[in-house]
Amino acid sequence: MTAGKIMAAQKGHKYDATSIQVLEGLEPVKLRPGMYIGSTGKTGLHHLVWEVVDNAIDEAMAGFCNKIIVILNKDGSCSVEDNGRGIPTGIHKQTKKSALETVLTTLHAGGKFDGGGYKVSGGLHGVGVSVVNALSDWMEAEVKREGKIFFQRYENGGKPKADVKSIGKTKKTGTKITFLPSTKYLETIEFGWETIIDHLRQQAYLTKGVTISVKDDREYKEETETHPRVYNFHFEGGVKSYVDHLNRGKERLSDIIYIEKEENGIQVEVAIQYTDDFNEHIYTFANNIYTTEGGMHLTGFRSALTRIINDYIKKNDLADKKDKGVMGDDVREGLTAVISVKLQNPQFEGQTKSKLGNPEVRTTTETVVGSELSAYFEEHPTDGRSIGDKSLLAARARRAARAARETVIRKGILDGFALPGKLADCSSRRPEDSELFIVEGNSAGGTAKQGRDRQFQAILPLRGKILNVERTRLDKMLENTEIKALVMALGMGIGEEQEISKVRYHKIVIMTDADVDGAHIRTLLLTFFFRHFPEIINKGYLYIAQPPLYKITAGKDSHWIFNDEAKDKLMKESSDKKISIQRYKGLGEMNPEQLWETTMNPDDRTLLQVAVEDSEESDEIFSMLMGDEVLPRKRFIQTYTKKVQNLDT
Repeated sequence: MTAGKIMAAQKGHKYDATSIQVLEGLEPVKLRPGMYIGSTGKTGLHHLVWEVVDNAIDEAMAGFCNKIIVILNKDGSCSVEDNGRGIPTGIHKQTKKSALETVLTTLHAGGKFDGGGYKVSGGLHGVGVSVVNALSDWMEAEVKREGKIFFQRYENGGKPKADVKSIGKTKKTGTKITFLPSTKYLETIEFGWETIIDHLRQQAYLTKGVTISVKDDREYKEETETHPRVYNFHFEGGVKSYVDHLNRGKERLSDIIYIEKEENGIQVEVAIQYTDDFNEHIYTFANNIYTTEGGMHLTGFRSALTRIINDYIKKNDLADKKDKGVMGDDVREGLTAVISVKLQNPQFEGQTKSKLGNPEVRTTTETVVGSELSAYFEEHPTDGRSIGDKSLLAARARRAARAARETVIRKGILDGFALPGKLADCSSRRPEDSELFIVEGNSAGGTAKQGRDRQFQAILPLRGKILNVERTRLDKMLENTEIKALVMALGMGIGEEQEISKVRYHKIVIMTDADVDGAHIRTLLLTFFFRHFPEIINKGYLYIAQPPLYKITAGKDSHWIFNDEAKDKLMKESSDKKISIQRYKGLGEMNPEQLWETTMNPDDRTLLQVAVEDSEESDEIFSMLMGDEVLPRKRFIQTYTKKVQNLDT
């Protein structure tokens, strides 16, 4: 629709100069908070904390701060304090206001643009702390510098209550920011303890020599913990300590290879170690910002790694005649790596800084990693041979997997169509409208097939428990009948030829029984998707069905109940009536109408969407619960045994 048609459709609306709205101060943030902090949910809430912490980290990277304290206060606010130089408080020439007030109430105001205040920094766009101020009910800033303590309070989304004033004397320096997030702009304002400590631990690894303390003063009850909860992080080993932490509980095939060098004004710090894992675990950072989508530093690292390992294999005659060299995926099997670069003018994509775009970083990272890794292999031939042999084994498995994948596709074509026979497909060919229910067992599968809407709902019944793919290479995995059926049903390929654009369903629903076996099958399927189809999770296509646990008849009324809390509430409310309770453990116990009514009807059902909030923690949990090592799993069970509810024996 053209602009003219839009105006014509809006009768009586006059479009002239008065229609042009100029948003001043922090108003753009309040109008579109998601643009500045990524989302208005939990991720966005914690992004506020990271913005304030980033400023303290910048002071540490500049060499002016060695201690950062984060406190979750009783009233729901958060305090971040550092012993850096303190935000300047003098009068700013342009704004005619205190520099402190200018920084905290003006977008794109800060000391990180001309290179004078900071050599490197994570907070680049100058919107960080001012955005926190805009999205808070109130914020207080306390600055120690020039022998004084300066103070200013802001309310109602960043409006100063009074001018900056001196409230005392001190010999210390530093900044303390305390803020209470606002429910006007955020869906939740309850900080997650685990999320906070995981992020701060990560920052401590990346800023070696700095102590980061975190304390939880809020009210909570934990039998296994003391109140208040306090953690102190300090790592002299930098990212080397980080890799050691990531690989705890795994069988290691090499020592940690540590590289630290500055070239062309770019600091490159890399730690590498190989384990007997089949997956790669690479975490990249630029100026301590976690670049979830990688970028030029990751590209440079991968290029150097593939080249140097290939050169080492050829130079030392590790390959057989039938081997055809190794590719990038091969050399990264079992790799754990942390790549941290620091540079003066980082070019991030978007305010949330998920990808680094500086071309010069690729060249520098590739040069540094290439020369240092080559020298390491010369000095440590045992590690070089171990890594070379693992890469060659991965290459052979990749070729075997390709043959197995081609066999799967060829078999489907010979059968008339590349879909498994057990799949009851839907009529729709539009992925955005189509749903695939992965159902446990033929009995439940039969019920689901009868109860579904054939227009847009497909049913794939699985026989028993699928293969645990955590410790299985792709070629062996594709020999499993149930996994082959799943891969063919999804239609997007697997491994190096996978294309998310070809997936046949935009809702993939795991629907298992409400018992121990059902939970186990659900975990096996989640492992399968997390390890081999992460894009399905990232796109928000994966769901878990929530079938009812009970059917309760109270008098003449029947109710479907989905959890024990609702059951107890109904029992209490219906205490004067005759009550009968039917517990549903298996989906096959319901008739098709009941299954449609409670679990499959889009108008009434409840689905849980699967998402990955912390990839590092998720990876660690899958490795622990589904891997070969028994001891970490035993410790996990012992730690959480008292918290188990509704144990089905």
